[in-house]
Amino acid sequence: MKGADLYDDPDFLAGYQRLRREGLGLNDELEIPAMAALLPPAAGLRVLDLGCGEGGLAQRLAVGGAVGVLAVDASAAMLATAVRHPRIRYRQSDLATLELTPESFDLAVSSLVLHYLEDFDGLVGRISRWLAPGGRFVFSVEHPVVTAPLEAADGRLDDYADEGPRQRKWFVDEVTKYHRTVSSMVGTLRRHRFQLAAVEEPQPSEEQVRRKPHLSIHRRRPPLLLISAGLQS
Repeated sequence: MKGADLYDDPDFLAGYQRLRREGLGLNDELEIPAMAALLPPAAGLRVLDLGCGEGGLAQRLAVGGAVGVLAVDASAAMLATAVRHPRIRYRQSDLATLELTPESFDLAVSSLVLHYLEDFDGLVGRISRWLAPGGRFVFSVEHPVVTAPLEAADGRLDDYADEGPRQRKWFVDEVTKYHRTVSSMVGTLRRHRFQLAAVEEPQPSEEQVRRKPHLSIHRRRPPLLLISAGLQS
């Protein structure tokens, strides 16, 4: 099942919403704090949120003073329950075909979405056109050491050099993710005039593991990769 359809599948959506409701994912403990640390101050910025889901990141940026947030997601089900804010506009669109006005944003963000996208190079190229000179792109993905194995094997690094689709069971069978190496992602950003500002691999502290033992696997290898890059003039 591809990313554009995934969150509209009722079985997947129920599992995902239960995960978030019960705090069993990585979002609250790792991804949200790590993303916040990389983001520039939102005040006065025009923001594009790619794969916004239920709008949590878009809301935080709007509350932080963004003059406007265009929040895009392919899932009608996710957008139906998205948080509302006067400075957030929601749009239903597949990121693979999204087209926007050049130089209309100062900041593009994406939270745990781009590992579902087949054409990373194509999207990064479009983002470089949508951002104004000096704009920033900040995103998180599932870490390549996790996506790498052709056969799911948590805690074992394998097949790292072989980029491409991977089939995983996550609430439903045959969820399609796309594995890319770190160097491949960095190279793509550089080709499209982005300069690396930060690379982060957040992992839980020992205290977090004591509070939430299900996080212990993530002490063995990093579950997430976050990158911040600025668009060169």
